[in-house]
Amino acid sequence: MIVIGILLRIIGGLCLFLYGMKVMSDGIQHAAGDRLQRFLNLMTKNRFVGILTGMAVTALVQSSSAVSVMVVTFVNTGLLSLTQAIGVIMGANIGTTTTAWIVSLVGFEIDISALALPAVGLGFFMQVLKWKHQDLGGVFMGFGFIFLGLRFLTDAMPTLDPAHLEFILRFSNMGFMSILIGLGVGTVVTLLMHSSAATITLVITMAIGGMVSFETAAAMILGANIGTTIDAIMAAFGARTAAKRTALVHVLFNVVGSIVAIIFFRPLIMLVDFLTPGSAEAGGIAAHLAMFHTVFNIMGTLLFLPFVSQFAALVSFLIKDKEEAVQAGRKTYRLEYVSGTLQNTPELNIIRAEKEIRDMAGLAASMFAGISKALQTLQQEKDREQAVDALVAEMRDKEEFADEMRVELTRFLIECRRPQLSGQSERKIYQLLRIISDLEDMTDDCCSASLLLERSIKKELYFKDKEMEALAPYTRLVEDFLAFVREQLGRTITAEQESYAAELENSIDKSRDKLRKLGRKRIEAGADVRAELLFIDVVRRIEKVGDYCYNIAGALRRGR
Repeated sequence: MIVIGILLRIIGGLCLFLYGMKVMSDGIQHAAGDRLQRFLNLMTKNRFVGILTGMAVTALVQSSSAVSVMVVTFVNTGLLSLTQAIGVIMGANIGTTTTAWIVSLVGFEIDISALALPAVGLGFFMQVLKWKHQDLGGVFMGFGFIFLGLRFLTDAMPTLDPAHLEFILRFSNMGFMSILIGLGVGTVVTLLMHSSAATITLVITMAIGGMVSFETAAAMILGANIGTTIDAIMAAFGARTAAKRTALVHVLFNVVGSIVAIIFFRPLIMLVDFLTPGSAEAGGIAAHLAMFHTVFNIMGTLLFLPFVSQFAALVSFLIKDKEEAVQAGRKTYRLEYVSGTLQNTPELNIIRAEKEIRDMAGLAASMFAGISKALQTLQQEKDREQAVDALVAEMRDKEEFADEMRVELTRFLIECRRPQLSGQSERKIYQLLRIISDLEDMTDDCCSASLLLERSIKKELYFKDKEMEALAPYTRLVEDFLAFVREQLGRTITAEQESYAAELENSIDKSRDKLRKLGRKRIEAGADVRAELLFIDVVRRIEKVGDYCYNIAGALRRGR
């Protein structure tokens, strides 16, 4: 019963510590908002910037697992290349060492438990007050819960009686076998808890309480680095080849790094003792373990950094591209994501949605380009009916794909909204939902325009050459507007850019009015009424695409 009581107190303290980590992480994400999202964009620059980005984001989010899962999903959608992802994963492994330093320096070396409850109280009132920095309240509350959790852990450990822990003490004194056992225990515990931070916190607490030696605790930390790869593996299930390769990168990096550390374990321990003031046996074991975790991850990064390209080639060789079976029909859009990861880092997933929306805008632009080209060339085709049938089939396939994108992206953004978000991120999601709706409506009108062209060919209601000449600059205006909108997606447009969008909209409206008047005059002059009305319908469909572009430009101006 004594051991059970001790274990319950340890589990309670550990859970309070993890809850504090989560509250602090959410508070930082809410407070950072778009700045954190823009910072995440830096990972696409090069491997060195990727390492720094992975370090910084993981230090803020306090979860290398969450960052690695995000990287897997970003690679799965093409937002990151495999080479870029390797740098971010390396940085994430370094960034996760901040947890050990918080635990060792703040949690044990400095007695700040008296400040824990005031920090929780201050954070609560900061969140209740309606002011622009209320999200910082979560940061203070998170720190308070972290300190309380650490205090409960340390209070539980001194009550340990070696007689009750004979098994643990025995395996801690078995020489090199203790290191291997520690490695296995750290791996299994992290696999079960899905949190290397929890494992490392528990290991440091056990080491301070004298339950395990410094070397055994260090080996358990190596095991935690292996066990934390489970989340990336789970995220890659059912994903594309690139995502599976990224998960393998994470596994190989941590496993190979741990094996090298085990081989050179004694020299690594000596290096840590040299770098860390004090003795591991004289009360400084927490700082020594934090330094060990940091040195191990930095040296692993330095070991792999010169061979990033070769590393990418290796995992590409191990996981080959599967030859996709040629199937009849159209490919179905599917947005891969892990729901649990959205709960961990909801603010950062907006960048994923923005990438998909840019792809959707590219789809709409390709559809309009197809309509514009058909207007100029369709009537000169030798087999007009075959050409227009191919055009309509293409437009229908793309329009159905756009419908699926809208459904999947809307579901994804709603999933992002389930956790508590900052007001800024809430507005951003509403902005993206409006843009998705306009883009899908745009594809509907492109498809409708193709059906009008089909009717003109099938019923032999051909447009005059003068009409085609007048229509060409009109379609170019809309194409320019589409290009402008695609370029600005993911940004906030300036007042000058909004004025430019208004000028384009006015120019499109004026051209529409002129083309309508031209059609009506030809009807009055005795032209085929059906052909001219069909021409006016085409003009109206094209003008609606311009309207949707103007709506998107307005959303980009007001969205943030």
